[in-house]
Amino acid sequence: MTGPRASLFRAALADARGPALGTWVKIPATEVVELVALAGFDFVVIDLEHSPIDLESAFRLIGTALHTGVSPIVRVADLHPGLVQRVLDAGAEGVMVPHVDTPEQARAAAAAVRFPPLGTRGVGATSRAGAWGALPLAEYLRRGQEEVVLIAQVESALGVANAGEIAAVPGVDALLVGAADLSVSEGKTPSDPDVVALIASAIAQGRAAGVPVGNAGAATAAAVRAAVDTGFTFTMLSNDATLLGSAARAAVDAGRSVTFHDEETR
Repeated sequence: MTGPRASLFRAALADARGPALGTWVKIPATEVVELVALAGFDFVVIDLEHSPIDLESAFRLIGTALHTGVSPIVRVADLHPGLVQRVLDAGAEGVMVPHVDTPEQARAAAAAVRFPPLGTRGVGATSRAGAWGALPLAEYLRRGQEEVVLIAQVESALGVANAGEIAAVPGVDALLVGAADLSVSEGKTPSDPDVVALIASAIAQGRAAGVPVGNAGAATAAAVRAAVDTGFTFTMLSNDATLLGSAARAAVDAGRSVTFHDEETR
């Protein structure tokens, strides 16, 4: 598509019917993204932090997502501007950066994601993001500045303390509260009252700054209901590997529930 195009992720966030729904992609197979898209997810987060997915696999997963109508976000392992540049030119609609603890780190992430004068991202208009050169340069630049999303992960008490300032950094579009890392860093469980209070504080600060705040949880209606009631506006429903494993276990459990009536049946 060589004309103006809005971000699928931003469109999902704007849907007033309910939270935007996504899942992590950890398996480097394009079929996974096809299945997720067919299931009706709004977005996927291709995980380069906690999976064996490499850049070439991410490139193919991004392309599959774009062709099947699900928004591709890429979580990088850390802030490496060169990698951010490459996944965005591969067509990713956004980048998620883990362990953003300070406004300075948020500004560095925003600089990597945005073109000058907002940032330092280089121009690569002959990439997939620029429709291999068919997209007018002005539209390629507009998409990079206005449609691409930067999601900062808040995963520590320090990050929570700075959540409002992080969310207010120009170029930061959303926060994702990492309850697992937050609780582990505090030596507590995610349900501990102190951790619950930290999560509530991060949500309140993000919303006060006018940015959506998301979380990662289980693939159940109860988990999504709890996320919405807590104040999250987008949520991750499990991940591809866990969803596949759960379905496989359910199939085997169903099969094992059937036994032979007697020896003659054999």
